[in-house]
Amino acid sequence: MADKRDKHRAAPSALEGAASAEDDDGLVARLTSTVRDLGIDGLGRLPSAWAMADEALADSGGDPEAAVKRVARRHLAGGAIGGFVTSLGGFVTMPVALPVNVVEFYVQATRMVAGIAHLRGYDLQDPRTRTAVLLTLVGSDLDEVLTKAGVVAPAGSSRLASFATGQLPPSVMMIVNKGIGFRLLQNASTGRLTSRFGRAVPLIGGVVGGGLDAYMMKRIADHAMTEFPAR
Repeated sequence: MADKRDKHRAAPSALEGAASAEDDDGLVARLTSTVRDLGIDGLGRLPSAWAMADEALADSGGDPEAAVKRVARRHLAGGAIGGFVTSLGGFVTMPVALPVNVVEFYVQATRMVAGIAHLRGYDLQDPRTRTAVLLTLVGSDLDEVLTKAGVVAPAGSSRLASFATGQLPPSVMMIVNKGIGFRLLQNASTGRLTSRFGRAVPLIGGVVGGGLDAYMMKRIADHAMTEFPAR
């Protein structure tokens, strides 16, 4: 009797675990699509990445490389402002502000990278390019995400440029997008734990948050300029 009762108790637990995994997958998919679509396609008053990049190109006298630098500078400033504003309240606003700041930061970073890729001649409507843009956000996890998906860049070439222009089956794209989403979700969940101490103090938290976001945005910009060479 005891064994039967134990088995009955175990069944709901297994079902709950499966439901939790499905919920996680759904959250990962929503986060990835939100960051990608808002960052690249824009919404409402937020223009698309290519419209923003074309405006920067016009302001730069038609010089694509000058426009790339203009796009990077604009988003470095935007990242600093976003980090400052969402970190301004210290501990009082932190539980709400940190997740908002993480998503806002990644949308801005996606828009910046997509603008750079567009100016360098990559098609932002191509699903491979859109995923390659998101791959710049995972930082040091890039190699792990690509390796798990079985993607190997040819020797002497850019990994993301090869990804954006290569012939990849849908199953590989799904694995890569899922890997990206899990890493973005981890960052959103932890709220970039290493920055919490500085962000905890009102006003000073704003300065720390702004500086950290500007630094991270610059790293992503430098990465994008390397990984998306002119075509």
